[in-house]
Amino acid sequence: MIDHEILDTGLGDGDDDDFDAAFEGYDAQLPEGRYLDRELSWLAFNQRVLELAEDDSLPVLERANFLAIFASNLDEFFMVRVAGLKRRIVTGLAVPSNIGRAPGEVLADISAEAYRLQLRHAEAWQTLVRPAMAEKGIHIVTWDSLPAEDKAQLNDYFQLQIFPVLMPLAVDPAHPFPYISGLSLNLSVRIRNARTGRQEFARLKVPPMLPRFVPVSNGDVGLRFITLEDLISNHLDELFPGMEVLDHHTFRLTRNEDVVIEEDETENLIQALEAELLRRRFGPPIRLEITDDMDDVTLSLLVRELDITEQEVHRLPGPLDLRGLWDLMHIDRPELRYPPQVPVTALAFQPTGRAGEGEVFDAIREGDVLVHHPYESFATSVQVFLEEAAADPHVLAIKQTLYRTSGDSPIVEALINAAEAGKQVLALVEIKARFDEEANISWARKLEKAGVHVVYGLVGLKTHCKLALVIREEQGVLRHYSHIGTGNYNPKTSRIYEDFGLFTADDQVGKDLTRLFNELSGYAIEKKFKRLLVAPLHLRNGLMKLIEKERRNALEGKPARIRIKVNSMVDEQIIDALYRASQAGVPIDIWVRGICSLMPGVPGLSETIRVRSIVGRYLEHSRIFSFAGDGEQQVYIGSADMMHRNLDRRVEALVRVVAPGHLAEFDALFDLAMSEKTSSWWLEPDGAWVRHARAADGKPLRDLQQLAMAEVVRRRRRRIAR
Repeated sequence: MIDHEILDTGLGDGDDDDFDAAFEGYDAQLPEGRYLDRELSWLAFNQRVLELAEDDSLPVLERANFLAIFASNLDEFFMVRVAGLKRRIVTGLAVPSNIGRAPGEVLADISAEAYRLQLRHAEAWQTLVRPAMAEKGIHIVTWDSLPAEDKAQLNDYFQLQIFPVLMPLAVDPAHPFPYISGLSLNLSVRIRNARTGRQEFARLKVPPMLPRFVPVSNGDVGLRFITLEDLISNHLDELFPGMEVLDHHTFRLTRNEDVVIEEDETENLIQALEAELLRRRFGPPIRLEITDDMDDVTLSLLVRELDITEQEVHRLPGPLDLRGLWDLMHIDRPELRYPPQVPVTALAFQPTGRAGEGEVFDAIREGDVLVHHPYESFATSVQVFLEEAAADPHVLAIKQTLYRTSGDSPIVEALINAAEAGKQVLALVEIKARFDEEANISWARKLEKAGVHVVYGLVGLKTHCKLALVIREEQGVLRHYSHIGTGNYNPKTSRIYEDFGLFTADDQVGKDLTRLFNELSGYAIEKKFKRLLVAPLHLRNGLMKLIEKERRNALEGKPARIRIKVNSMVDEQIIDALYRASQAGVPIDIWVRGICSLMPGVPGLSETIRVRSIVGRYLEHSRIFSFAGDGEQQVYIGSADMMHRNLDRRVEALVRVVAPGHLAEFDALFDLAMSEKTSSWWLEPDGAWVRHARAADGKPLRDLQQLAMAEVVRRRRRRIAR
C-alpha cells in the first residue's frame, strides 16, 4: 500500500517564502553569457542527424532516410522558427535572443548556418550516400546517361502517367505570375515564341502525388531510378509545342506556415483556426531554393515576383527537396536497412490464461505497469487498454487527451465505440497541435457526431499532456485506472518514437486526473495534486523546489543527484537553478535530444554538469526527471520539456513513479546513456557537439537503443523460462 503522505511533497502548494528567499539575489551572482543560442543549438541537433547520414557504418538506405529527415526538419525550422522571427522583426515585436543578441543579427546567423548545413547535406548525398547506394546496386541515373531503349520506355510512361496531370502556367501581360505553394517543387522554363521571337517565362509544378523517383527498366545493372523533375524537364517540348525551350531550372519555395491565433473567451476556436489555416497557405515567402545552374535573368524574375531578399535565396546543387528519398525506403532490400525489431508485449500484459473479461485491468490492479515504447508494444498496452475499456460493460466512463494521433486511429475508434455503447466519454482534443490542426478538427467532429463529449482545452493554452482515465465499477465500488505517457496516442509514431507510459490503479492518481480533467473541461481550479506536477500553475515551481532541495542536500553533505532527460533544455530559470545546484556540488546529468542552452563543464558555474545527446534509429522522446532526495528518490515522467511554452503556456503533467523496480530501470537507463562506453554526442562548454562513436581501439561504442531492445527481449525470455 502506498503512503500518500510520504508521496505528497507539497509541490502543488502556493508560495514558499523560505524557498523564494533562497533565490533572492541569485541571478546577480551568475555571469553574463551563460546560455547558448537556442536557434543555433537546434541547427546543431539537425547536424547530428546529418552526421548519421554521413556515417558509412550504417545501412545505406537508413543513411538516405536520415538525409530525408534532415530535409524535413529544416523545412519545419524555416516555416516556424525563422518565419516567426521574421514576423516579429517586421511587426516590431522582436526582442533580443536568449543570449542578448539583436533579432536581425540572430536571423542573419541562423540563415548563414542553415545554408552551410544545406550545402553539406547536398554534398553528403552527391559524394557519400548516392555512390554508396550505387555500390549496392541502386542507381539514381540522369536522362542523358540512358540508352535509347530506356528512353523509349520512359517516353511511354511520361505520356500515360505524367503528361495528363501537368499544368504549365505562362507568365505574360495576360497571365500574372502564378501562386507558388509552399514546399512545392517547380520548374522555371524560358521559351521563345517561334512566331514573334519574343522570350517568355512559364512555371511548371512537379506533381507531388507522383513518385519522386521513377523506376527505369532494369536488366543486369541493378535497380535504376530517375528523378521525376529530370524526366519532365526532358519532355518540355511536348508541353510547349511551337515554342523553342531555351532553358529550365528547378526551384522550391518555403512559406511562413506558423499558425498564430489570438484567442478570446467569445470566439469559436474551430472557426478561428480554420480561417488561420486558410491564411497559412498564402503565408509570405521565407526561403527560395534554386539549383546552382540557374541564370541571373530567371533568378531576378523570381526574386522580384516573390518579393524575397538575396539573403533568403539558397543556391544548391541538385536535386532539391531530398525528402523524396523517403520513397526509396520501399525498395525490397532488407539487408540495406536496420535489422527488424518487433516490439514485444510488456511482461505485465502478456497473456496469463485467466478466464473472463478485464484481464488488462487485473494486471494493472496488481501493481503499476511501466511500458517502454517502441521496445514494448503500444498496440498490446495502450491500445488494448482503451479498446478493452470501450468493450467492458463494467466501465462507466473514459476521459482522454488527444494531441496528435494517426489518420486511421484505433484510439479514436475505441472512444467512438465506447460512446456508442452508452459510456460517458470525454475527449480533450488539442486542435492547435502544429501541422496536425486539420486532422484534429476532422477527428473532433467525428467524435462529437458519435456522442463523445469533446472539449478543446483552456483559452490561451495548448493541452499537451498525455492522459487517459478509465472509471470501472467493481463490486459496487468505482475504481480508477490511469495512463500517463510521455508520447502521443499515435500507434504509427509509437513504432519510431521512444517513450514511456505508466499504467496505475492507484486511487490517488485517479483522483488527481479526475480533478485535472474537471479543470480542463469545466471551471474547477485545482491547487494541489498528490502524484502529479501540472503546468502552468505548479510544474515550474515544483521542479525548482526539487532542484533546490538537491542543492541544500549537497551543502549539508547528504546524497544528492539530478538526472533529467528531455527533448529541449531552454528555460533560463531552470538552467539557472541547475547552475546553482552544480555550484553546490550536485552531480547533474542532462540527456537531451535537441536544443540545449545550458553550458556544461564551465569552471565555477557548471563543473558537475554533463550533457549527452543520443540520435539514432528511434527518436528519443521521453521526459524523465530524477532526484536523489537524500535517499528517498523522486522520479517523474511526463510530457513537459524545459521550455517557456511547456512550463508557462501549456497544460502539462508529470506523474511520480514509485515502484522500486521502475526506479531501478530508470537508473540503469541513465547509467547507460551517460557512460563513456555508449555512443553519443557530448556537449562542450562552447556549444560544440562532439560525437563519441568509437573507442580508442577503433571499435564502435555500444548502441543504447539496441541494448534497450535486447534487455526487453531478455526479460521476456526469463519470464517464459520460469
